[in-house]
Amino acid sequence: MIREELLSEEKLEELAEFFKALSHPVRLKIIGILIEGKQCVKNLGELLNLSQPSVSQHLSILKARGIVGWKREGSIICYYIKDDRVKKIYELIVKEEEHGR
Repeated sequence: MIREELLSEEKLEELAEFFKALSHPVRLKIIGILIEGKQCVKNLGELLNLSQPSVSQHLSILKARGIVGWKREGSIICYYIKDDRVKKIYELIVKEEEHGR
């Protein structure tokens, strides 16, 4: 049975925005990297072979949705997964892909 609160327009809008934030290959790659541990923008850029501004733009979308958080370590800002639902969703999808759906 579907929970009543899940069917409200407001909840559905929130879920749609949450999934929109995840609906880009670069952002999914960022999630996959951050699941392994926190990273700074420079490291993410090197791992993804993308410019720092490009990585920052994707991180800002993920931050706006509360998917990732950040912590300053000296002069460096490191990002981490803030919303545990993302880890579960990502791991479920990866597991399904590994098993051929």
